[in-house]
Amino acid sequence: MIKLDVLAIGSLQRDEKGNVFDAHSSSVLIRTDERMIVVDTSTPYMKPAIKTSFKQIGVFPKDVDTVVLTHFHFDHVGNNDMFENADILMHPDECGVIDGAKPLDIDREIVPGVKIVHTPGHTKGSISVFVKADQKYVIAGDAIPKYSNYKKMVPPAINTDEELALESVKIITKYADAIIPGHDPPFLVSR
Repeated sequence: MIKLDVLAIGSLQRDEKGNVFDAHSSSVLIRTDERMIVVDTSTPYMKPAIKTSFKQIGVFPKDVDTVVLTHFHFDHVGNNDMFENADILMHPDECGVIDGAKPLDIDREIVPGVKIVHTPGHTKGSISVFVKADQKYVIAGDAIPKYSNYKKMVPPAINTDEELALESVKIITKYADAIIPGHDPPFLVSR
């Protein structure tokens, strides 16, 4: 059975003009019979929370064999060094930005029940991780950064293509029972 653990809940703060001044992504551990996968490693500020979560779960960062990055932004990749035994995987269009990153096969399962889905719009190579466990989860990265993006059905404020970004929100929402956004606590999808 696949198990998901949220290692750190992301946050995002904007100033009165709407500019982001503080951002830390969520970080999620997916445990399968074959793999230990971390999706997004957040920022160095979140490292203590991630370490505490590992300790509580009873898993060590050295046991992680795969890191999947939803995109290349600094607030999602800041603790890659914690996972010394892991392959770092991301969309082929974004691999050159992160040292040592390898390209993922898009729209394919990396293990049974864990599928990488291209959800562009925030960045050209944004991906989400669709997981079939006790229910259908999507680890959305910044394809859905905040609960309000889902609730209002609007794309992320920072995007490279607003139309594609909104389509990605719809694809995620159609599949998911629960969404783990890039910068908010997990939430259930209303049907």
